[in-house]
Amino acid sequence: MMAALFIPRTPGQEISMDSLAPQNHFTYVVSRPIYSNPTFDKDNQRQARKERSLRERLRRTCGCSGRRALKVVKGVFPVIDWLSRYPIREWLPSDVISGVSTGLVCSLQGLAYALLVSVSPVYGLYSAFFPILTYFLLGTSRHISVGPFPVTCLMVGSVVLTLAPDDHFLLPANGTGVNGTGAEVKVINIEAMEVQRIMVASSMTLLVGLFQVAMGLLQVGFLVRYLSDPLVGGFTTAAAFHVLISQLRIVLSVPTNNHNGCFSIVYTLIDVFTNVSQTNVADLVAALLTIIIVMAVKELNGKFQHRIPIPIPIELIVTVIAAGISYATELESHYGASIVHNIPRGFAPAQLPNTEVLWKILGSSFSTAVVGYAVAVSVAKVYAAKHDYNVDGNQELIAFGFSNMFCGCFSSFVASTALSRTAVQESTGGKSQVAGIVSAVMVMIVILALGQFLEPLQKSVLAAIVIANLKGMFMQVTEVPMLWRQNRADCFIWVATCLASVVLGLDMGLLSGLVFEMGTVVVRTQFPACSTLGNIPGTNIYRNMKDYKNIAEVPGIKIFKCNSPIYFANIDYFKERLRATVGFDSVRVFKKRNKALKKIHKLIKKGKLRATKTGEVVSEVSLGVDNKGFESERDSEQETRQVDDGNWPVPEVEVHVNWALELPVRVSVPKVQIHSLVLDFSAVSFVDVVAVKSLRLVIKEFIRIGVNVYIAGCDDEIIQKMEALAFFDVEITQGLLFLSVHDAILFIKLETANGRRRDLIVEKLSLAQDCDDPPPFTEVEDEIETYDNQNRAIYGLSN
Repeated sequence: MMAALFIPRTPGQEISMDSLAPQNHFTYVVSRPIYSNPTFDKDNQRQARKERSLRERLRRTCGCSGRRALKVVKGVFPVIDWLSRYPIREWLPSDVISGVSTGLVCSLQGLAYALLVSVSPVYGLYSAFFPILTYFLLGTSRHISVGPFPVTCLMVGSVVLTLAPDDHFLLPANGTGVNGTGAEVKVINIEAMEVQRIMVASSMTLLVGLFQVAMGLLQVGFLVRYLSDPLVGGFTTAAAFHVLISQLRIVLSVPTNNHNGCFSIVYTLIDVFTNVSQTNVADLVAALLTIIIVMAVKELNGKFQHRIPIPIPIELIVTVIAAGISYATELESHYGASIVHNIPRGFAPAQLPNTEVLWKILGSSFSTAVVGYAVAVSVAKVYAAKHDYNVDGNQELIAFGFSNMFCGCFSSFVASTALSRTAVQESTGGKSQVAGIVSAVMVMIVILALGQFLEPLQKSVLAAIVIANLKGMFMQVTEVPMLWRQNRADCFIWVATCLASVVLGLDMGLLSGLVFEMGTVVVRTQFPACSTLGNIPGTNIYRNMKDYKNIAEVPGIKIFKCNSPIYFANIDYFKERLRATVGFDSVRVFKKRNKALKKIHKLIKKGKLRATKTGEVVSEVSLGVDNKGFESERDSEQETRQVDDGNWPVPEVEVHVNWALELPVRVSVPKVQIHSLVLDFSAVSFVDVVAVKSLRLVIKEFIRIGVNVYIAGCDDEIIQKMEALAFFDVEITQGLLFLSVHDAILFIKLETANGRRRDLIVEKLSLAQDCDDPPPFTEVEDEIETYDNQNRAIYGLSN
């Protein structure tokens, strides 16, 4: 093969990309043979792929050596690899500063997110401390801050409220009912409720960790790819609505019932507005001021992030000021404000989960495990791309899995990451997970020494901090118009997932979103974009006929392109679009031709039609004989039996039927305007057994009416799949495969010019005249050759 590119230029002139701009027309000339796939394979000496035996693969996988063992250890514990190369002088100061800032944010977010789980705030501090320790050893991301995440916290909280609602802990209290009646008064046993709720939360966290470790060991981290960006965006936006509504009762400090599942948001809002008259003004004012101040300062941090070396820790400042005001003014005793109360020093002892609870939360735990991992690995990949290193998805599953199992044994809830907290760790100079360890030390200091200073803090302030951090999630709504313009299917996924998660709850909403997303994939592949291609004159370029004016259809040839995989769900649609492209139904053409041939034979035998010396069928009317042979189709059934029982005449010449002209019998045969069909499979990524069997039938249906079929642009993987599924036989050989559409078109033109095309109908007709047997065009043949796979299966079951 020879190729040359001709570009006019002066001596010494450099060729730049600007000189190759689209508006500048240059030509290239390629001289090579017309390649079918077998010819190309022979000329280029295609090599057979070597398939390793099971024994070789096991030896390669399970073989052991010192180097391989070290590689495995470093894979399980990535800290060994990066810590040994840690540049202390360059990175340690930045990691310490980043860790201190992130640790303070972790502490406050831990306290706040504990409210989403409906447990005491101290357990939020535990959840901000323990997962960092294990992730430091097992994780592959340098920058993410591991700890509570609002969405997973809310998913855990919904399970906690379902299994441990307030009603389960009501105790009778001394006193009388309203107006002095003897009705029994009941109060909530707070201590027992806290114990039960943290037991449920920690048990679910352990189960989430088990699911994540199992997925990591099975190397199924790719499953999270099914959570597309539109689906995650719609889900997290709906979760933000759930978080907002759940914190609304804390901001207003009004009593509400526990609601979960379908329409829980509506029921919670009804309770809030029913009891809105009981709003605590002190809590409401503190919450509103906190939301306004935090959001305003965060805007300033974002606007001046390049000028401010360290973002203003506004959550810490607001929390300290709010706790000081509450302590100084005694808001609880004077105004009835709801405060954090007791934050015990030290850590809770380790405890095993309740195995009875585990069976009740399997579904919720799995969905929480998937969501937590998906969010964490998405954030990790963003910062990995920014700082040019790789994140191992399966190792991340194992890292988060063991972190959650560790948390579950120490009265904590599910760990993931939060974009805002990770942004603080990265923007303050964090270089590695050493910053995470420093932040864990800061959280430990709060747990051991500083927790008591936060006891006067109002819960509404923590709820306000949670709400203020939801801005990023709510701003995802602005993506919807852009998605509508870019890809409406993705827009529908976003909206459907969001609405389902709001109405049905987070668990069922996520499942519904996944089902809807898979449905859109099925619909998009079941009804693929198919097109008829034409040729740009004077080139080897073929494009959709609808898209260009300067394009021509190759005479006598149809080029059909399918832009998707071909499999059992879309093969029928493929055949429908193919029939629409060629303009006729090959099966109907075949049957009509058979009917016409039968009639022609009957009339020849009766002497009403005869063959000329050139082999053309003519009527006796043209020779001066009265011809009553132009019979209608109503006579066919009556005369078929007589013809089949008689002997066929043996003419002296071969009989030809020109199907393009008017026939001497009254049978309407669809016109076939093409002699060749090219199937462009360059965009077909896979085929299955149903598609291969159906394609074989389709090709044979075209071949028997004289239309040759060629397949162009097939990938080697598709060809191997066809070979494995017995696509090729004596009639359909690999000779119909061509490297490109242009190769197939040039080959067809050469074959047509050389007169090598054969007419199978002529051969059958000649055979029918040269023997005494009935013609080979029978109803049985029609039925057998035109059955598709489904009809064959049904036919087989019915016999």
